[in-house]
Amino acid sequence: MEILSYSPKYAEDFKNLNIAWLEKYFWVEPHDEDVLGNPEKYIITPGGNIFFVKDNEEIIGCVALMKMEDDIFELTKMAVIPAAQGKNIGQKLMEHTINFAKDKNWKKLIIYSNRKLENAIYIYKKYGFIEIPIEENNPYSRGDIKMELNLS
Repeated sequence: MEILSYSPKYAEDFKNLNIAWLEKYFWVEPHDEDVLGNPEKYIITPGGNIFFVKDNEEIIGCVALMKMEDDIFELTKMAVIPAAQGKNIGQKLMEHTINFAKDKNWKKLIIYSNRKLENAIYIYKKYGFIEIPIEENNPYSRGDIKMELNLS
């Protein structure tokens, strides 16, 4: 198993992994369609990154870092295929992502989530994210919790 940075050849995997969990738990919002349909425009070009977990020849997980402000990034679109869940893939992605952000000297990571995703919230808290007030017009209608991790 290895963690890889974004390559256009994985764009469809990024989209499919995220559509699967969004449709399972919620719905695909217009904001999701934009980002998942054009990750280079919305994530890569502005200075973010997407990481993929590859096991043998299969992409089994992903996470994105999307630029919000100069040194503040949203950790978003984390997904792991059902067959690989419960194997600490999400935690490996989280560690890799936090280390990447620290190496870049970013100030903080932000997460928008939903309390229904208990396993995800558990992982976020385990890695030091704390709940902060969520703004009224946050980017996701399904978002009911906002968390941050100060990196400095």
